[in-house]
Amino acid sequence: MSETPKPAAQEQAPGVQAEIVLIEKDAHIAYSNFARVTSTAEEVIIDFCLNPNPFHTGRQEIGVSQRLIMNFFTAKRLFSAMGMTLQRHEQTFGPIELDIRRRAQQAPPAGK
Repeated sequence: MSETPKPAAQEQAPGVQAEIVLIEKDAHIAYSNFARVTSTAEEVIIDFCLNPNPFHTGRQEIGVSQRLIMNFFTAKRLFSAMGMTLQRHEQTFGPIELDIRRRAQQAPPAGK
């Protein structure tokens, strides 16, 4: 992969999408097992957190490790891309069960 992005709008024929080249060298990477989505009239806000005890009941305080703020156009494109990614994953590996009780019931016996 080249680390020199091409100009996006120059020399583009009508109807041809620009090529986007990502440079990941300085990317900030964080793991998240909890996310909260809120919004204002103009923006969508996603807070990413690491919850060390995700099955704890009652009040729990966890710190926000990353906050992503985007406009609604970008949020809709992200929503579409996430939907397509999840759909491909489930077609390959089966449904993603969000209910922990159902996941525990479906888990194969240990040693198999």
